[in-house]
Amino acid sequence: MIEKIEKIFNEEFKSLGYDITCKIISSKEKNADFQCDDLFKLAKIYHKAPITIGTEVVEKLKKHKKIFKTIECVKPGFINISVTDEFINENLRQLIKDKKLKVKPSKSTIVLDYGGPNVAKPLHVGHLRTAIIGQSINNILKFTGNKTISDVHLGDIGTQMGQVIFGILSDFPKQKAEDIQITLDYLNKTYPKISALCKENDEVRNKCLEITKELQNGNKKYKALWEKIYEISVKDIKRLYDYLDVKFDYWYGESDAYKEFEELFKFLNEKKVIEEDNGAKIINVKEESDKINIPPCIVQKSDGAYLYASSDLGTIWQRKRDFTPDNIIYITDARQSLHFTQIFRVVSKTSMYKGKLEFCGYGTVNGKDGKPFKTRSGGSFKLDDLISSVKEEFKNLRKENQKMDEKDLDIIVNAIIKYADLQNDLTRNYIFDIKKFSEVNGKTGPYILYTYLRINKLLSSNNGILSDKIYNETDRKLRLKILEVSSIINQSSKNRKPHYIASYLYDLSVLANNFYETNKMNNIEEDIRNDYDIVLTINNYILKTLLNLLGINIPKKM
Repeated sequence: MIEKIEKIFNEEFKSLGYDITCKIISSKEKNADFQCDDLFKLAKIYHKAPITIGTEVVEKLKKHKKIFKTIECVKPGFINISVTDEFINENLRQLIKDKKLKVKPSKSTIVLDYGGPNVAKPLHVGHLRTAIIGQSINNILKFTGNKTISDVHLGDIGTQMGQVIFGILSDFPKQKAEDIQITLDYLNKTYPKISALCKENDEVRNKCLEITKELQNGNKKYKALWEKIYEISVKDIKRLYDYLDVKFDYWYGESDAYKEFEELFKFLNEKKVIEEDNGAKIINVKEESDKINIPPCIVQKSDGAYLYASSDLGTIWQRKRDFTPDNIIYITDARQSLHFTQIFRVVSKTSMYKGKLEFCGYGTVNGKDGKPFKTRSGGSFKLDDLISSVKEEFKNLRKENQKMDEKDLDIIVNAIIKYADLQNDLTRNYIFDIKKFSEVNGKTGPYILYTYLRINKLLSSNNGILSDKIYNETDRKLRLKILEVSSIINQSSKNRKPHYIASYLYDLSVLANNFYETNKMNNIEEDIRNDYDIVLTINNYILKTLLNLLGINIPKKM
């Protein structure tokens, strides 16, 4: 609808000799639906007062009587627009017919890199954001017509593997690698124990680094232990991702990138970008325009070991060959910004991949003190513990919650965790308040789920056609908000920002509840009831569709 208004505006501006592509925005004025504030730009270009230009164009626009109910230019230079009921309902009828909600289709092939858990380490709250944000962006891009390819990109051959293998060899010194039996509980205890020991004991730290290097070079004994660790750890990682409804097309790890190194380093050497620096192999990526120091990208350490940069470049090499993507998007902690700046510059400098590389850096999940979410003892909050805490909090809010079906309860826990995260711009840190986000009131997942279920009880199946009538102000506001959905999805897809959808869902739910409370659905005329049914049906279709884009399902009841 907004695009149609913009098209008419631009045609009339052009007919008056004004060269502009104007934007129409929602209005906060009581008696206006939309507003155009581009007159100030035109005033600078054509050296006229904004009100003069506005008055000219408004006179031209008044002839579009089927579209504009009222249109006026007000000082100092805004055009306020109120559209006709007929125009609103014409657009609503078109929206209802389109299961894709009139979004602009896109046909790109996009690889999404999110997840990135380290094998042998339990998932903690820090892993939550990449999984939730990444899956949501994946859903949105797929909904808008793109072919998406998701890869978890496991950290499966880094320093932590050397540390855990050292711990196993210390605990089972006389057993053959194939005879050693380990459990998930053992891994969860061994990694932090050896990691702490490495900080205190240089001899242990150096031995762990040596094991890591030999593992990377194919040591058979270490590889046998690696396989045991991998199987146990990845099984648990998949369990948690399944609970969060986070899916991946590929479960590649850093170890898979090592298979690409022969071709990759041959290519880099042919490009003559690798330099020696105290035995290490580096690629300089500094540019004259840099305002901060961008250090060289180290692709191989002086002892021959490889780093994250090596595996990330190897992964790009593999993705380029296997998927020929238009874009590769990385959803990871914002603190890795420098690392990806280096990687992207190596790729650009060597032209090893011609598509677009994008970095979506997210902020941290914090506790009420504003610091990264920790346990009472100060350790990282395990994802399992967070899920259990949210579930207990929700169950304890009301007695009826304790009687809830377990499947419905898990759906609501997912909604609490995901909506708490996705309502924020992903670039920002946010405070996770378990009690606040578990409530059925306020800007929470349960509030939107409750709105859907509440309205769903009212709906009756009908095959009627929406009339051109609008019955009151709450009705009008709801219909206008519904018609924003296409623009919201397009913006979210284009900018890789799920919070546009999350915020819209809340606003739509508020208006739907206002509508519910204002308009009595029983004992009203049949034609009015028909219109209300149609409006609320498309409202709930949008709620369900957009919740699914955020990775949130709907329980049977709550």
